[in-house]
Amino acid sequence: MALHLNLLHEEILEQRQRQRDPLKIGMLVLSSCGALLFLYYAWNGYRIFEIKAKLSGVEAEWKKLEPKVTQAQKRSAELTDLINTTRVLDDYIDNRFFWGPFLEKLSRCVPPNAQVTSMEATLLDDEKGGSVSVMIDGVAAAREPRSAAEDLRQMLLEQLGKTYHDVKAEFKTLEDVETVANIGGTSVPMSRYLLSVTFNPSAVAKPAGTPAPGRRKQKSSESS
Repeated sequence: MALHLNLLHEEILEQRQRQRDPLKIGMLVLSSCGALLFLYYAWNGYRIFEIKAKLSGVEAEWKKLEPKVTQAQKRSAELTDLINTTRVLDDYIDNRFFWGPFLEKLSRCVPPNAQVTSMEATLLDDEKGGSVSVMIDGVAAAREPRSAAEDLRQMLLEQLGKTYHDVKAEFKTLEDVETVANIGGTSVPMSRYLLSVTFNPSAVAKPAGTPAPGRRKQKSSESS
């Protein structure tokens, strides 16, 4: 029977004890943690360096583009001002008042026995309603001259009401004069009138109201 003798028993035991030493194990754990922390901070440092490099590249690119961006912003502001000005001009052109059609209507409304001697017209600002105010000074001749002037007023209300709205026409002055007119070889009395006409040309036209049936008769009775 063979007999095995372990002459290195003490050395092997001592070696195993050294391997199981808590201090040594702790040192190994700390070394591992330190290595992991080093790798972690090294990786973060690399990422920070990479981010800084990208940031530097972006800043350099921005410095190149900044003058162009500033110029583009100025150009955009100029174009915006130009567009706003153009819109204002377009609105002004679209809403401007043409005197030609009004004068044409006025000439058609004046009867043969009436005459316009002077006229003063004013176009108010949009802040004041954008209405038109016209003062018509003239004379009328007929057996009942005031009735002839009233015919002119009624015709203006009717004809202007077809195109404009808020049409108003009223006499500021309507008086007989001593001068007589010769119409068809007949001398007829005359009246002088000052007629105020106002209307708004910027909105949809509304039909003028039908004059009261007794209005003209009332004027005639007044003139008589």
